[in-house]
Amino acid sequence: GKAMELLREVVPKVTRVAVLWNPTNPGNTRQLRGAEAAAAASGVRLLPTEARAPAEIDRAFMAMARERAGALLVPLDVMLFDQRQRITALAAKNRLPAVYASSVFAEAGGLMAYAASRFDLYRQTAVYVDKILKNAKPADLPVEQPTKFELVINPKTAKALGLTIPPSLLARADQVIE
Repeated sequence: GKAMELLREVVPKVTRVAVLWNPTNPGNTRQLRGAEAAAAASGVRLLPTEARAPAEIDRAFMAMARERAGALLVPLDVMLFDQRQRITALAAKNRLPAVYASSVFAEAGGLMAYAASRFDLYRQTAVYVDKILKNAKPADLPVEQPTKFELVINPKTAKALGLTIPPSLLARADQVIE
């Protein structure tokens, strides 16, 4: 939902938003459902576009072009993460403003990323490791959700896409890539 909100701040008139997702990843299904709810609430038509393997990414972008997607959301997925250079290049080539679920996409040339803070996740992991080393049973430890998120913006990509990032959004960014 937050990624859709951020996307609408940068591209307020967007009516069709593609989601590049991997249906073999159960977490992507949950993320897609969240994007569907956010799209419905904001009057945007969501275009779920599957890529189960790297070989399907080009076809997925052709489908986005055919459906006249005006923007793109990319959820967190290992296969998509590994293909970040290719995905950000294809988003640029197709002139698709995109919000990614990992800051490394913005570092690789993507427009924006909104994601759980990697450093906070590492800190939480260290706390769990410490508990386990002190004889806590992993099965007895509660599942914790991320509590700190970061917004990363790449103004160079915005300029290349002919977009202006609102100053209020830049002010909220945790990192602006120069």
